[in-house]
Amino acid sequence: MDFNLIRNGIKKLSFNELRTDCDNFFEGVIFSEELEKLNDQLQGFLGLPVYPSKIRPPLKALEAANGFGGIMSGQTLYYKHDGSIGVAAMLWPWKDGKHTTLKIIQQ
Repeated sequence: MDFNLIRNGIKKLSFNELRTDCDNFFEGVIFSEELEKLNDQLQGFLGLPVYPSKIRPPLKALEAANGFGGIMSGQTLYYKHDGSIGVAAMLWPWKDGKHTTLKIIQQ
């Protein structure tokens, strides 16, 4: 799993604000119009969301999320671990309905 490939693919979308862009962490605020494209890309790289889900998210996914603010109702968590590297992506929608904060973390 190549974090740079994920990050560079995501950066092609329209962001309101890029907050952090480094080797193992990316954070930005994306416009809601881009959410469908964003979710499609995240699913392509990481699979279906682990939260919300009918099954409990893996402990490693929850630990990754907790280290960066946690995950709550109304938010989305993607996670994939390939044996040596884990990547988590969190989507936090804003109350204004126009923006969503995206955080992608490589462990």
